[in-house]
Amino acid sequence: MCLGIPGQIVEIIDAEQLMARVDVAGVRRPVNIACILDQRDDPEACVGDWVLVHVGFAMSRIDEAEAERTLAILEELGDLREERNMMREGAA
Repeated sequence: MCLGIPGQIVEIIDAEQLMARVDVAGVRRPVNIACILDQRDDPEACVGDWVLVHVGFAMSRIDEAEAERTLAILEELGDLREERNMMREGAA
């Protein structure tokens, strides 16, 4: 299963190569934004946009509310995974 994680574009680090710095859950990483641009878009205009990031690429734009919902679900899944692991360790 592929998972896109929401992140917010905070700066363009190389407009020619279409690379941006994206904040993903507090971690800032370089991400290619070629997939979310069309010929009319200026990369600088993307700063502040929310995107779904997968393997170093921004795959699509999303709105802030959707980003927040997705991040909350991912956080819950992480909590559930941690709790399940603790239960498994206790049963062993």
